Order: sequence, then structure tokens, then C-alpha cells
Amino acid sequence: MTRRIIVTGGGTGIGLAIARRFLVEHPELILIGRREQPLAEAAAALREADQASTVTTHPCDLTDPDAVADLAARISDGGAVDVLVANAGGNLGLGSGDLHQLADSWRADFDGNVLPTVLLTEALLDAFSRPGGRIVAMSSVAALRGSSSYGAAKAAVNAWVLWMAVRLAEDGVTVNAVAPGFVPDTDFWRPRIEADPGIVANRVAPIPMGRPGTPEEVAEAVAYLSAPDAGWTTGQILQVNGGTLLGRG
Repeated sequence: MTRRIIVTGGGTGIGLAIARRFLVEHPELILIGRREQPLAEAAAALREADQASTVTTHPCDLTDPDAVADLAARISDGGAVDVLVANAGGNLGLGSGDLHQLADSWRADFDGNVLPTVLLTEALLDAFSRPGGRIVAMSSVAALRGSSSYGAAKAAVNAWVLWMAVRLAEDGVTVNAVAPGFVPDTDFWRPRIEADPGIVANRVAPIPMGRPGTPEEVAEAVAYLSAPDAGWTTGQILQVNGGTLLGRG
């Protein structure tokens, strides 16, 4: 059976790696993102890699409730949704300054990380396969070890995951999160590394495995949580960080 799989932020970095990992099952892939060109380029690369998969794209501002409602209606018209990987997000805070700048920074990270996950999931709630639906949100090690507005926003995603997991458990729909550590080959880190190349050594130094992670390693964790036979794993925050932060019981 062909599964319908949605990946938000699917045009680049970890999102694209996740989409590519799903090609092994020849799915119907739906890529969502803010920018049309990266989505189109990603879709072309995925179709070239696996002609048996169907890949469509939907540019959308996932912080806009009306745009999300319209998008969800169009997706739902195409059939049930088997997997949603809510990967869209980023470190969008503006940094410190006066209280007005601080408020803007916190709102930017909340809007950019929490709303895309919550709004799209809620809009698609009736469309998920029951049983068998899989929802995977993208968190961060920053949410678990302490951080500013970005980490706080990802911690909010974690709290939402735990609530949704209980809410949907009786329907056989699982809800989990993946929390990556330092993965430099992404748009998240690339500009920061270009501005300060020394940041790589600083970030790698506390990692017990002695190296950064890759988008493909994060994608593998997402693939497990999204698998049809992973139906008894729900309400979990799966860390992928080379031992930077060890598991908590």
C-alpha cells in the first residue's frame, strides 16, 4: 500500500534528507515549505532518484491559519494522510536588545517553530489514517538542556507532543519528536559557520562521539518513528546528538 507522507520544511537540509529516506517505500510525498524554488528543486531531485514515487509541492506560510486551512483541505481531498513530519522551523529570534526587541525575538521563535507544527496537525487531524497514522515533530537538543527563545519554543513543541500522544492514542495514531544535536550541513547552521568557522570546533568539543551529526542520521530516526510497525512508540522525544545529552528516564 502506498503511503501519503507530508514533510514540512522539505526543500532543504534535514527535511530533504527525510523525504529522500522515505523513497525506499515509493510513497506519495508531499513537500511543504515557504519558498517555491527550493521545493521545486527538491522535488525534481527526488523524482530523479526514484521514478516510482509521486512528489508534489505546496508553498505555504504555515504560521497563517487561513493558508493552513486551505492547504489542509486540498491535501485531505486527495485521501488519508499516513505520515506528517513537522520539520519546518528555525532559530528566528532577533537577539537581545530593549524589551520591544526581546518580545519580538520570542514571538518570532514561537511563531516559526510552534505554530507550523500545531496548526497543520490540527487542520489535518481528521485526515490521519486510523489506526496507523504517524506524526513526528522536529525538536532540538536546545529544548532539553536549556536555551533562550529557540530552545523554549522547541520545549513547547515537546510538551505539545506529549499531550497529542495521549489525545490520539486510542485512535492508533502515534505522536513523537526527534531532537537533533549539532548538524552543520543545514541552512540552520551554514550562515553561522560562514560568519564564524570556529563554531564547528566549539560545538563538536563536548560531543562524546567527537563529530557532528548528519541530516541522514536524523532522517533515520524519523523513519523509525514513522514506520508502520512502530505503533507502540508514542509520546517520546528521541535524541540524536552523539551523546551530547544523555537519555533521561
